[in-house]
Amino acid sequence: MAQAFASLPAKVGFNEAPGLLERLSVELAAMQSPCVDLSACQHFDSSLVGMLLELMRRLQASGRALRLINPPENLHKLALLYGVNGILFDSRT
Repeated sequence: MAQAFASLPAKVGFNEAPGLLERLSVELAAMQSPCVDLSACQHFDSSLVGMLLELMRRLQASGRALRLINPPENLHKLALLYGVNGILFDSRT
């Protein structure tokens, strides 16, 4: 049985994001309900926000939605700074 969610590494920055985007695109495409667990993310920059938005865009293009779970507080703050907190996270996260 496939894992119910994809997980991210502790560090996601400019260097890691492109490869991670491609890996997650494949993993999420195979999931019935695409979900990413963000709990391991400790060190990240705006590349993580951009990568998550691109994953959402790709899934929405195929009529699917991405759910993000366990986001660190600092990711919420970064998303607020860029004005995308409401796009990335709903009130349940």
